[in-house]
Amino acid sequence: MAATKFAFGRRNYRLMLLGLALLAAGFITMTLDTADYGEGFLGITLGPLLLVAGFIVEFFAIMAKSDNVPVAETTAPSATATLENSQPVAPVAAPRPTYKRS
Repeated sequence: MAATKFAFGRRNYRLMLLGLALLAAGFITMTLDTADYGEGFLGITLGPLLLVAGFIVEFFAIMAKSDNVPVAETTAPSATATLENSQPVAPVAAPRPTYKRS
């Protein structure tokens, strides 16, 4: 049986867990504020800063390149293909379609 390839690597999952921990800490910090309607330092400043940091970490966890995802190999010749004597190959232009007036 072939090995299962996951979309994310170990680093991605660790960053996701860190982001979730920051998000949870931000929400918990906002609920710990003892000022009326949560208008103290914890509810207005520290909690939202932790939430923003958590969302930024989650974004980078998703966008970070994983080492486990194989890169598809192309079989088409590249634009910089060369001949045996190391001369560049000129690209071949496709023929233009001809149109008739009726």
